[in-house]
Amino acid sequence: MILAVTNQKGGVGKTTTSINLAAALARKGQRTLLVDLDPQGHSTLSFLDHESIDRSIYDVLVEPDVAAAEIIRPTTDEYLHVAPARISLAKLEGKLLGEFDGHYRLRDELKSIVKNYEFIVIDTPPTLGLLTVNALVFATHLLVPIQSSYLSLEGTDDLLETVDRIRRQVNRRLQLLGVLITLHDNRTILGRDVVTQVREVFGEKVFQTIISKSVRLEESPAYKESIFTHAPRSSGAKQYAELGDEVMERA
Repeated sequence: MILAVTNQKGGVGKTTTSINLAAALARKGQRTLLVDLDPQGHSTLSFLDHESIDRSIYDVLVEPDVAAAEIIRPTTDEYLHVAPARISLAKLEGKLLGEFDGHYRLRDELKSIVKNYEFIVIDTPPTLGLLTVNALVFATHLLVPIQSSYLSLEGTDDLLETVDRIRRQVNRRLQLLGVLITLHDNRTILGRDVVTQVREVFGEKVFQTIISKSVRLEESPAYKESIFTHAPRSSGAKQYAELGDEVMERA
């Protein structure tokens, strides 16, 4: 499964979900590759030191002589590898502008390593630009994190329209795996109302797992750890482990 974690809104727990879902799958013995397509590189920095990264996914996408296998890095979990990002990725749209294969570059460059993994998890930027479109052209499935807050569904129509257009024109295998409610506070009326609203809109596509607001989840990237090594007994670790189970069941 090639799973793009995507929402054009920022601050919805997209990167947190990419990091910890990839870690959860690896902990279950699934060979997993985390592809960081966000120029901020936060997924990368959760597992690797910035100084240790000489080449990144940017080099694979723009340099014909750089193969994907050359930039993929191991982590402390033997089942989890990372295709790292650097800030240079922000230049990609300008670099590929006008290139006839600009939207297919990720698919074409990573197809040689797909067979090495049970799961490829792609952390995308919070936009519907060229990087996100590359992820959707390459992916088999889509996971949409939605924050449990006011106007939580804003922007999802645009995203799903883009997904539908890509499915019809380029990537017929692309499908919505599920919608994940994140940053949830069940103590508030608003939080409970948002859960009801999201379930009314997306039905069975909404994961049973709900990710609660958590200080431990917020701070774990600063320690270059997933939630499973930073706070293994926390609610966040339990919830992302449950999400991993759900993703494997739907695969």
